Amino acid sequence: MKLEHLSTGPLAKYGAAGAVTAISLLLLRRWIAGGVCRSKARLDGKTVLITGANTGIGKETARDLAGRGARVVIACRDLAKAEQAAAEIRRTTGNGNVAVRRLDLASLSSVRQFSREFNEREERLDILINNAGVMMCPKWLTEDGFEMQLGVNHLGHFLLTNLLLDKLKSSAPSRVVNVSSIAHKGGRVHFDDIFFEHSEYSPLESYRQSKLAVLLFSRELAHRLQGTGVTSYSLHPGVIRTELGRHVLGGYPLLKMIVSAPSLCLMKTPVQGAQTSIHCAVAEGLERSSGLYFSDCSLKEPAPEGQDDRAARQLWELSARLVGLEEN
Repeated sequence: MKLEHLSTGPLAKYGAAGAVTAISLLLLRRWIAGGVCRSKARLDGKTVLITGANTGIGKETARDLAGRGARVVIACRDLAKAEQAAAEIRRTTGNGNVAVRRLDLASLSSVRQFSREFNEREERLDILINNAGVMMCPKWLTEDGFEMQLGVNHLGHFLLTNLLLDKLKSSAPSRVVNVSSIAHKGGRVHFDDIFFEHSEYSPLESYRQSKLAVLLFSRELAHRLQGTGVTSYSLHPGVIRTELGRHVLGGYPLLKMIVSAPSLCLMKTPVQGAQTSIHCAVAEGLERSSGLYFSDCSLKEPAPEGQDDRAARQLWELSARLVGLEEN
């Protein structure tokens, strides 16, 4: 067989197709990875609090900010996992100033106790990152009888943030970073039945409501904090390979196995998913964007339901009543 035939034959064609496929996959992965935080800001002398930072994007956010010199407080329900994460972050960043505190966002009493101890022990709070969450779980209830997704994703963080506001104000300029989701699109806050007590429960509809609530809370918080030096941002981190989606397809193990393998190529890694949280925490010049929504380290326009200021005020008032904020 002649060499020139080999160069134009089936093997050459397969090789060219393989190269095109490899390049296409590489470009696809790069596009999926999204934006990268370019800020080189240092955080020496500053204190950061991150909820749910024992795994996933919370852990990678904590690692990055610890690497910038911050004192990082990891607030988690599972202290054993949190201690393991903190030890790893100390080891990989060389920053020994990483502390662990217990916080169960499904318990208002836990939120109150945590906030009381934090305010007593910590001198400042420069960045609060409300990262913890649950996704599409069955209809579970929190300790206080709230539907779990709204209770953890929104109400627990709503109370936590309000109880730490004095510390944030005294440390200004400071920031509150709220992890929402693109899932807010198509969602609505069911003011007439916010815990799905009188209507059929849908894990997806509940998740959308909770993430829309996070976005509206962040927006109203920015409005209420104008002139204080405390700013607020919400964000979509992307579709990420983390434990958060463990309830999705949980009842269909075979389907989950089939879907999971190819879908891994279409998801961000936790490091990639943490970039927008990091950006909102440290990027210079974001003060004029307080109350706005980010994705891939850039400003993005939320869905119309995420721009409803009347709903944001109504949600704030309802949330305050539900968590007993007037009593503080």
